[in-house]
Amino acid sequence: MKVNPLISAIDVWKIFGEGESRVEALRGISLEIQQGEMVAVMGPSGCGKTSLLNCLSGIDQITQGKVLIEGKRLHDMKEKNRDLYRLKKMGFVFQSYNLIPVLTAVENVELPLLSQGVKGSIARKQAEEALIRVGLKDRSQHYPFELSGGQAQRVALARAIVNKPRIIWADEPTGALDRDTSNMVMDLFDHFHRVDGTTIVIVTHDPQIAERADRIIYMDSGRVIQERDPRRKQNYDVSAKGRVK
Repeated sequence: MKVNPLISAIDVWKIFGEGESRVEALRGISLEIQQGEMVAVMGPSGCGKTSLLNCLSGIDQITQGKVLIEGKRLHDMKEKNRDLYRLKKMGFVFQSYNLIPVLTAVENVELPLLSQGVKGSIARKQAEEALIRVGLKDRSQHYPFELSGGQAQRVALARAIVNKPRIIWADEPTGALDRDTSNMVMDLFDHFHRVDGTTIVIVTHDPQIAERADRIIYMDSGRVIQERDPRRKQNYDVSAKGRVK
């Protein structure tokens, strides 16, 4: 029996500007991601990796096509409903951490819950539990400027998992970290992927990071050009429209 994908993109285009300033960031991309997969997206700078992540997650609107999450057409939702859906179902990790400097680690982590209207005491308890899971129980009252880069990214990861999301979107999550710290952060991604069954989509320039995924999607010039399973060392061809076969 065929399992419906958690994430589907169908002929997705993202175009910025008009006339001479027109840029086709995504050019007819179609792909599927199953529940519980960890997928890496690779390609040269400017190829559309971040645009793909932003369009699949609903951060950016698409120009044409469809994005379905759990069978729901994400871009047909009203903006308020789409924002709430992201808060409840998704977590985000970025290269620059995106922590609020005037808030402590635990206050940063509890923000997604408070934004959903979760009671303060419950949000604090869950935020503390998330920090324990990333090994930062003793840094809960520290501010971002008091944390190392690796610690700050682990706080960002705790914030991403605090609402027990179905999907984590990560844009260059190890880009500002050294190799040892990158491996530590990826160990955490791998843990949440295996233990919680979280679907994870990682944009990365780092081949060593990508090799830890279940599947690698390669992009160029706004299209998906190839897919590879690092465990089987097997490549898959892609049609002219960018659909992974």
